[in-house]
Order: sequence, then C-alpha cells, then structure tokens
Amino acid sequence: MLGTMLVASLACAAHAVQSCDEDLVTFSDGPQGWIGTTGSTGDTQLEKTGGNPGHHLHTVFNNFGIEFYNDTNAAYFRSLLSHDEIRIGVDLKVEEIDFFGTPVTRPWVLEIRDYDDVPPGYLWVSVWYLFEWVGAEDDWRTFGVTITDTTSSELPKGWGGTGSELPPNYEPSLPANRTFASVLAGADEIAFTTYQPGWAFGFTDFDVRFDNVRFTACSAPECPADFNGDGLVDGEDFSRVLSLWGDCDQDCPEDLNRNGSVDSPDLGLMLGYWGSCEP
Repeated sequence: MLGTMLVASLACAAHAVQSCDEDLVTFSDGPQGWIGTTGSTGDTQLEKTGGNPGHHLHTVFNNFGIEFYNDTNAAYFRSLLSHDEIRIGVDLKVEEIDFFGTPVTRPWVLEIRDYDDVPPGYLWVSVWYLFEWVGAEDDWRTFGVTITDTTSSELPKGWGGTGSELPPNYEPSLPANRTFASVLAGADEIAFTTYQPGWAFGFTDFDVRFDNVRFTACSAPECPADFNGDGLVDGEDFSRVLSLWGDCDQDCPEDLNRNGSVDSPDLGLMLGYWGSCEP
C-alpha cells in the first residue's frame, strides 16, 4: 500500500509550492515611482477618489499615445532574474479614447526596457507583451501576465522584442546579440503603454485611470524537504513526514504542497529532493 502511494505521489507531485512576495501599489501612499504622461496637451494627476478603489493615477491627454512607467523601484528590476516566476499586473479603466471625436481602441502593452547596449536609431532594447486593444469600458478591468521562465533565451509565447527589425516585413525584433533573459537582466524601466512597437497612430484623446500595480516574484526553496537543516534529505526527514501524517492545523514545513495536510503528495515531493542539498 505504501509503495502504491509513493508511486502515485512521485507521478503527480513534481514541484514544491513556490513562495511568492507581492509588491502592490495602490497609490494611497503616493506614486511610488510610477509616472504618467504629462505635457503641453494634458497631464497625469494622483487623485484620491475614483480609483479601484480610492487613490489612483488619472491621465487626460492628447497625443499619439500614453504610458505609465517606473524606473526607480529597485525591487522590480532586482527580482526579474533572481526568481523562478514573475507576475505583473495592473487595473485599468478607460473613460475615453477618441480620434477626432470618434471612439477608437488602442493597444495596451507591458514593456520591459533596457537602456544599455542600444543599437543606433533606438532609444532602448525591450521585450513587450500585448494584453489586448482597449477602448471605452464601463468599469475597471485587470490585466496581467506571468513570466514562467526568467532565464529563457527565446521570447515566450505572446512576447515581442525591439532593438532591430526582421526582414522581409521589417517587424520589430530583438537584436541578434540579445535574448529575452538578457533584457530582463539589464532591465532599467517597466512601462504600461499604448505605444505598441511597429505601430503608429495620430493624435488621440485619452482619458484613462490606472491603479493597483502588482509585481509578484515567486521562487521555490532550494531544498524545502531538508526539515532539520543538515544539508541532506534522508531518513530523518522521512521520519518527520510520517510522524506528522494527517491534518496540519499549523504552519508545518512538512506540508510541502500547503494543502493543510501531511500526506502522500508531500512524501512524493520529499523523495524528489532525496540526497544532498548541496549544489
């Protein structure tokens, strides 16, 4: 019976649950480094009401596009390669996007920019993700994307790059010497923008509200099954799992998948780490 449980556990429990840290900007404590488009044809204001809820950034502007960017929050850039998975999201409410009085849609894009080693004619090298095209909406909407492999040399599905153009259509692409991971490693700025690389628009009236920027960095512990901290996953750790078998009402390290119970999936996870924890 125990052997059957171990086989089933190893088959269905391949990874320990990740530990995640979320940075949430609600704007109740100020912009926290986020800057919206401002110029002679409009501006961005931090408003106390009308957000989702309360404080938020509100942009009313006439131009080719708008953006909200941050180049000062070190937590964003420090975490891009130091974690296994990154989730980035934001809440948006479009009051109006008009082109000479006619309602239109515009792309809503997340762009991660690197200002180093930039080819001539470009302001930055970037990787970018198109959420969708947005127009006037009745209420707030949440947009987000998850980067499941921060070390990928290839662009993940749905992502594009800038810094070069790829013939025969000369669409935006990464330079030959750059990868998805290298841009993340050198990231200097994160932006939510209506400027989709490769597209150009005329002067447009924007009335947009921006709130609840979420940046979540997740990593699995290097050796979560070494319960006694001796650098090994061995019989002592196995005994710890068996001794606590059943419901776990408190925070039990032995509950590796954090389902409130020490059971066969946890045993399978532990066996996956069996041996030395040294790299």
